[in-house]
Amino acid sequence: MCRWAAYIGAEIFLEDVIATPGHSLIAQSIEATECKTATNGDGFGLAWYNNRPEPGQFRDVLPAWSDPNLRALAHQVKSRLFLSHVRASTGSATSRNNCHPFVVGRWSFMHNGQVGGFDSFRRAADMSIPDDLYPHRKGATDSEVLFLSALKHGLNTDPQAALERAVAELEGLSRTSGQTPHMRLSVAMSDGERLFAARYSSDAIAPSVYYRWSDSRQGWAVVSEPLETDEAGWTALAAGSFLEINRDGARTRPFTPR
Repeated sequence: MCRWAAYIGAEIFLEDVIATPGHSLIAQSIEATECKTATNGDGFGLAWYNNRPEPGQFRDVLPAWSDPNLRALAHQVKSRLFLSHVRASTGSATSRNNCHPFVVGRWSFMHNGQVGGFDSFRRAADMSIPDDLYPHRKGATDSEVLFLSALKHGLNTDPQAALERAVAELEGLSRTSGQTPHMRLSVAMSDGERLFAARYSSDAIAPSVYYRWSDSRQGWAVVSEPLETDEAGWTALAAGSFLEINRDGARTRPFTPR
């Protein structure tokens, strides 16, 4: 499993989420507290928005805690909207192309969880990606297929419906040719203007997601685990829910793959 953190609001330094808090994303790469594997050392990645519609992207295979370039970048770069991820592989290779977030055009996407038995139907999953999107299939993860499937199903038009259809498609393949758990998922994604998150599972164990408004930062953080262990105000996103944060604030809706 993996850990991730996203932010939207007033411009801040990336390190204010990634490195500085007591339970920052880098701290979670060493010792996460709410996932199956405490260590998330199979690479990391960032996607951040600034002056261009498309996000910047930085990914590497080193553990987040041991890469000085990550800390140096996070110390200098400011952004109003960014996604960050530390990876614990569920089977695919440790490579830069398998590190999240994934980026296509103005969209960025990251995932924590698994699609049960993905190796047994990877070819079928890959063949479901349309020709115009297949050049973006750079790695070997189920997460990247999920992202491209969501784009196929209309992510630009209706992000929630597109993700619901993509999840249903991959969960269906797992139920036919894979194994349990068929789908465990927490997702964060953005089009550069809005931040979306979802939490879902085909069984009773959905990966954790929390969100919180910060007066000091004047922004929202959406995370796998709270950034401070003793900080009040974090709201757990309920399993089977979809979160949207935009200029009008945050709202949740039921998330029902179909």
